[in-house]
Amino acid sequence: MTEQTRQITVTVNGVAREASVPVRWLLSDVLRHEFGLTGTHVGCEHGVCGACTVLVDGEATRSCLVLAVQVDGHEVTTVEGLSRPDHQGGEVLHPVQEAFRECHALQCGFCTPGFLTTIAAGLDARDASVPISDDEVDELVGGNLCRCTGYANIKKACHRAAETMREAAR
Repeated sequence: MTEQTRQITVTVNGVAREASVPVRWLLSDVLRHEFGLTGTHVGCEHGVCGACTVLVDGEATRSCLVLAVQVDGHEVTTVEGLSRPDHQGGEVLHPVQEAFRECHALQCGFCTPGFLTTIAAGLDARDASVPISDDEVDELVGGNLCRCTGYANIKKACHRAAETMREAAR
């Protein structure tokens, strides 16, 4: 029996990509195995840990719970797509990426891509001119698991990123 496939077109990190994929493949499968974007980590495969989180049309989405055919025609941003090109041909890190670096908010790094995309989506969606509360930070990071227990620095980085974004909004 031949496996059923479907042609999909998805914009990944600003680039239109096409692929013929098995209809049973998850978004995480296509990102990692078809497009070579291995920053999206697969942890629990049940949507619990958050390591596979990417942005679909700007919304934080567990890529292990979404079939690839469901994102046909949509825009996907992975951790590799959070930074932006600068005028000298380099890259400018997203404020969350920069804050993680500054605040030493990663240990083994396995959970980091999911935290970065989740926090970036949350901070991008809120009014940057308003200081972020501890409760908001807890809400942003509460759906992702860090087995190294780096939560103190992750929360610190979230506050720092929000502060950076607030300063940029002025």
